[in-house]
Amino acid sequence: MKPRHVLIGLVVLNLGCVAFQFAQGRGGPAAAETVAPILRARAFELVDDQGRVRAEIKVLPAQPDFKMPDGTVGYPEAVQLRLITSKGGPNVKLGATEDGAGLVIGGESGYVQVLSRGAELPFVKIVTKDGRERVMKP
Repeated sequence: MKPRHVLIGLVVLNLGCVAFQFAQGRGGPAAAETVAPILRARAFELVDDQGRVRAEIKVLPAQPDFKMPDGTVGYPEAVQLRLITSKGGPNVKLGATEDGAGLVIGGESGYVQVLSRGAELPFVKIVTKDGRERVMKP
């Protein structure tokens, strides 16, 4: 066989492989965009370049002996999302339990809390850094 015939044969074979690959719908950028249908874990953490946790989402177990500020005892299982500053302070905290949910958004000047849990009326509380607070209820 002449080298020219071998070269032509290899080119035809390569073209056939490429055509088969495109016919299958694979190849190109679309192949890199495949997504796992479900990702399961007990918790997720995002860390920065220094290894500090900057965001987390996790399931917290029930705490039957936990004493709440209002004097009640017990806290149900909860799902919590926290967005954390580089200094370790949570600026956003979102939690959900069987009986409701709460959101806290904070910063250097204070925080805002929105809570709707249990039989009590939902409320919005604004607290400044110097301790002044205002509660709004329907």
